[in-house]
Amino acid sequence: MINSDDFSKRLQKVIEYYSESASSFSEKIGVQRSSISHILSGRNKPSLDFVLKVLAAYPEVELYWLLNGKGKFPSNSPSTLDQPEKHLEKKSEHIPKTKSATLDKDIEKIVIFYKDGTFKDFIKD
Repeated sequence: MINSDDFSKRLQKVIEYYSESASSFSEKIGVQRSSISHILSGRNKPSLDFVLKVLAAYPEVELYWLLNGKGKFPSNSPSTLDQPEKHLEKKSEHIPKTKSATLDKDIEKIVIFYKDGTFKDFIKD
């Protein structure tokens, strides 16, 4: 389980490292300013979506360091989001152009994760 206090300290370190304000950080990762405030104060725990948005926007942040303090920050290696782990088998297929029925937005990519550790992603044509 993630220690919220430690996570908020590491998140604050990321924000300070990039010389961001909480507002600019929230804009860059695509969340509301209040979400950052609530996580930094310990009121809320970070969601998986929040963590993934941080990793996508800041490739030097390592997942394990952000979640439990193990590893290092900033990372000197290329983004782990761009390079799947060796034990994952990646298969890509193109999907036809479609729109989400509920949001009326274009779908860019769908990823399915299987219990055996593999995944398959479908990329928009």
